[in-house]
Amino acid sequence: MTGQGALPLETSRPGVFAIGDVRAGSTKRVAAAVGEGAAVVAQIHAMFAQQAAKDTA
Repeated sequence: MTGQGALPLETSRPGVFAIGDVRAGSTKRVAAAVGEGAAVVAQIHAMFAQQAAKDTA
């Protein structure tokens, strides 16, 4: 399920994200999936930045 990880579209498995119809409570709309896809790109970048910060600490 999404919302279980550190980021809103991250699943309970770290680094695994879900968008669109596979999400619980999905409205089954293409536009929603496109928006979530755009949002998850930013969340993936945030995840990489967090990991990089941990690696340099």
